[in-house]
Amino acid sequence: MQIWLSDKMGNISVELAPSETGEVRRLISELDQTLAANYRPEERHGVPLDALFQPHIRFFLARLDGAAVGCGGVAFFPGFAEVKRMYVRDIARRRGVAQAMLNRIEAEVHEAGVAVLRLETGTHQEAAIQLYLQAGFQRCAVFGEYADMAPTAIGTSVFFEKRLGAS
Repeated sequence: MQIWLSDKMGNISVELAPSETGEVRRLISELDQTLAANYRPEERHGVPLDALFQPHIRFFLARLDGAAVGCGGVAFFPGFAEVKRMYVRDIARRRGVAQAMLNRIEAEVHEAGVAVLRLETGTHQEAAIQLYLQAGFQRCAVFGEYADMAPTAIGTSVFFEKRLGAS
């Protein structure tokens, strides 16, 4: 399945990335640089690049007019799924790319029959927080592996969840 959107802002597609590619490496590197500028190492909880292509994770590339401009994934756990490593380049922001990526992730979760989608983001990711709130996510308590982390490691974390209709 591939999601396509087209309007005056350009053609957006979201496709499954079956393996680590140069495009994936560059996007994850940009995301890591952005996070490193705002958070201490212990406050960054991104899945390492070499772990993104495990059986329980589906990872996607977003393209705007054919150029890779964003990425994001979803990890499946017992009872819920979690958004992972979502990022959109500055040049593609406010053009619907992040929403298209989130739509694809939600569709993947729905198809898998999972009813709860969760995520962790940082307090400095204001645009991401607004996106998630507008998409129907609500703040929630710490969950999963984050619950076992030291309070200093999640002090800048914000947790969200959204209830989806399971198939």
